[in-house]
Amino acid sequence: MTTAVLDFPAGSLILSRPGTDDPNLRAWSAADELLLQEACIRMEAAPDSRVLVVDDQYGALTLGLSRFAPDVVADGAQLNDALAVNARQNPGTVAPAQIYSWLQPPDKAYDLILLKIPREVDYLAWLLRWANGALKPDGVILAAGMIKHLPDRSVDVFAAAVEVRSVGRAEKKARMMTCGRGEARIDGWPGAWKGYELDCGFAGRDLRVEAMPAVFAREKLDVGTRLMLPHVRSALKPCASGAQVLDLACGNGVLGLNALAVQSEIEITFSDVSSQAILSARRNTEAAFPKAKAWFLHADGLPGDKGPFELILLNPPFHEGGVVGGHIALRLFDQASQRLSETGRLIMVGNRHLGYHRSLQRFFPHVRQLDASPKFVVFEAWRG
Repeated sequence: MTTAVLDFPAGSLILSRPGTDDPNLRAWSAADELLLQEACIRMEAAPDSRVLVVDDQYGALTLGLSRFAPDVVADGAQLNDALAVNARQNPGTVAPAQIYSWLQPPDKAYDLILLKIPREVDYLAWLLRWANGALKPDGVILAAGMIKHLPDRSVDVFAAAVEVRSVGRAEKKARMMTCGRGEARIDGWPGAWKGYELDCGFAGRDLRVEAMPAVFAREKLDVGTRLMLPHVRSALKPCASGAQVLDLACGNGVLGLNALAVQSEIEITFSDVSSQAILSARRNTEAAFPKAKAWFLHADGLPGDKGPFELILLNPPFHEGGVVGGHIALRLFDQASQRLSETGRLIMVGNRHLGYHRSLQRFFPHVRQLDASPKFVVFEAWRG
């Protein structure tokens, strides 16, 4: 966990970034600083305004505006633990009693909405349309992001969804936009759900797999998962009825859906840090396997009361925001090693250049390569 001090006009915060010891990975960005600076000015002028923070990552915005009691909604479950840690480090700040997600978003009307601009263009378009529905007629959206991470066509996305009032100058490689409420809404917008047909190889039937905008590879099956799928089918063959299976970092649920296609009598858990991923996996599972024994967990990793599992399926994310690396996978490997049964197996796929065979050996006595392509490698790991 890395810790540093964020200074802003209204004070300072000691902020930690759980899950990594890399001193180069801070718990905030220059985009957070821009939002805090402008939001504090506006809230000082109108302290009774109702404010909403969208997709804060580690608590910089939430705790920086703590005295104004903001509501908070975030797609990522990591915010819950980060706020608990960082609120303790900053006496006088208070974490909200409830952190909303897209599983249960707030239904109030806001004077001010602070929005971290995501990397995904469709998710940005979705957020702006949702914000229009949550903003009072004379309300303001402040949206900021790191310039190098702004999605392509972001200017067009803003123009199509909201009233762009001003575009700030670049500061510390970040930029902020001030917007008013637009007419665009999520209802009827064709970009809300996208998907593809998935060949599960059973009974001549294809499955329609769909996902919301924040979900990885929502429009086509990614290459790594495609390489892994035959090994999922092989790994399911010895699993008896009622076997506990986990689709960890499930995304749209494609690995778990394939598991159900092979053995519909398993009990399967889908877990993901993204609430939109959980909504997508649940929708796909209920559509294709309405009688499946399935659980859906919005969590940063795997809660301690789950398992043991006979099979864990994993295509780990290798980036968090704009940061690329293996720190997320390491945490998931550690958790998976503790939740496998004595005879259980982890089947995972990862980018070849990340050297996951060495990482897996830190947590599993047995690791073997099942498959490989120029870019991806499939591994099996087990304890006993």
